[in-house]
Amino acid sequence: MLLYTNPQHARHEGRHEMFRGQLVPCHETPARLQHVLSELERRPMGELREPPPIPRATLERVHSARYLDFLRGAWSEWIALDPANAAVDALPSVWPIRGFRDDVEPANFAARMGLYSFDSGTPLTAGTWAAAEAGAACAVAAAKAVMGTSAERVAVALTRPPGHHAGADFFGGYCFLNNAALAAQALRDGGAKRVAVLDVDYHHGNGTQSLFYERPDVLTVSIHGDPRTEYPFYLGHADERGEGDGFGHNLNLPLPAGTGFAAWRATLMQALEHIGHYGAEALVIALGVDTYEGDPISRFTLASADYLQVGRDLASLRLPSVITLEGGYAVAAMGVNVVNVLEGFVAT
Repeated sequence: MLLYTNPQHARHEGRHEMFRGQLVPCHETPARLQHVLSELERRPMGELREPPPIPRATLERVHSARYLDFLRGAWSEWIALDPANAAVDALPSVWPIRGFRDDVEPANFAARMGLYSFDSGTPLTAGTWAAAEAGAACAVAAAKAVMGTSAERVAVALTRPPGHHAGADFFGGYCFLNNAALAAQALRDGGAKRVAVLDVDYHHGNGTQSLFYERPDVLTVSIHGDPRTEYPFYLGHADERGEGDGFGHNLNLPLPAGTGFAAWRATLMQALEHIGHYGAEALVIALGVDTYEGDPISRFTLASADYLQVGRDLASLRLPSVITLEGGYAVAAMGVNVVNVLEGFVAT
């Protein structure tokens, strides 16, 4: 197992997010990944590497050029508005909704923040671009590793911020660049004719779905909290099956709050069976451990020991696999939960 680590991840450290009308401390913190790395020191799972830089053209296989330009320069613009802004993070406050135009990029910074975002809970910081870009590099390097001539069975992008909520030209849900989608595209570009993305985060991977919704060459499958009550709310329903050439290539498996491991695992078996029928040649696993019973912003009830079985189940497809790290906000338990998945995977 190859483990790609993001040397820039701690540069993205949001101070606050907006929640119910108040600024509250961010749930997505550098400590999340540090707990994983510390657990890997105790229970090594493979070789740790830093990825090579990611070319701009590779990012543009998934994200729009103007969105990338905005992200790369956003902090400098924020500081240029007022040097005092260095003491606070940038949060969006206005959005173009149905009927508004999005084809003309506004000159106003706040308007562009809103154009490229979908929530007010994802702070943009001084190190956001560096951390997100290096995280994307981890995902692409992992994909190249499992498709190479001396292919590894599995490679892991140990990175943050997470990615599965980010779309072609929008950020939100703590996500800026879609690591799982970049890995899937790299697998396709590396020769895999059909790729499956399996998202097991508590929250629906709306960004990943939107990126591949009209494509038959990438199957997207997501097990998540019911969007009628759970973030990100506006995608993730079971009747969303894809459009055009992608019809039938998107499977959403929403579950009610309070779901325990037995029911969750039965749904995972359904997802794995669907991927098997699809005939995927490679797999991307968007691994969120916010399904954990102690997670402060999610409502499934998996225990730490359950993640060993999750890893074994994910490995049962026996496909070249890339694992990208997504959510998980019970910070102290995150290391054990993630490494349990990896341990179960390599043991199968």
